Amino acid sequence: MNSRDFPTVNREPLNLEPRAPRAGFTLVEILVVIAIISLLAGVVLLNIAPQIGMGSQAAAKAQIQVLSSAATTYRMAHGRYPTQQQGLEALVRKPEQEPIPENYPDSGYLSGRTVPADPWKNPYIYLCPGRQNEPFEILSYGADGEPGGSGADADVSSSSIN
Repeated sequence: MNSRDFPTVNREPLNLEPRAPRAGFTLVEILVVIAIISLLAGVVLLNIAPQIGMGSQAAAKAQIQVLSSAATTYRMAHGRYPTQQQGLEALVRKPEQEPIPENYPDSGYLSGRTVPADPWKNPYIYLCPGRQNEPFEILSYGADGEPGGSGADADVSSSSIN
C-alpha cells in the first residue's frame, strides 16, 4: 500500500486564541434605554396634555363662529334670527314652527344636513336673545358639559368670541 490509499489527516495547528465577544446589547442595557425613553415620553406628555384641551376650545370657537355666521345669513334672508324654539336646526332644515320662512333654500345655511356637535360630543346651546341682551347666543359648556369652569372645562360663547 502506498500513502495515496489512506486518507490524510489535517495537520494544521489548533486555533486556541479566545474568540472576540459577540456584538450586541445585554438585557440590562436594553432595559435602561427603555426606562430613559419612558421617562422622556412622560415628561413630554405632561407638557402637552394641557394644550390638547385648549385645541378643543379653539375648535369650539371656530364652530361657533361658523354657526353665528349662518344665523346672521338666516337673519339677512328672513328678517329675523331663528327663534329659541326653532333653534339651530333652522340652519339646516326649514323650520316647521312659526314664523316659517317662505324662501328657505333647499341646502339650508350650513354644509351638511345636521348641526355639528361641539368637540366634546355635546349639542351647542342656542339662546335667543342671548344672556347679555345680544340678538342670539351660541354656547358650549366645555369638556365637563356644565356651566362655568376653567381650562378645557371653560364655557365657549359667541358673545365672548366676537
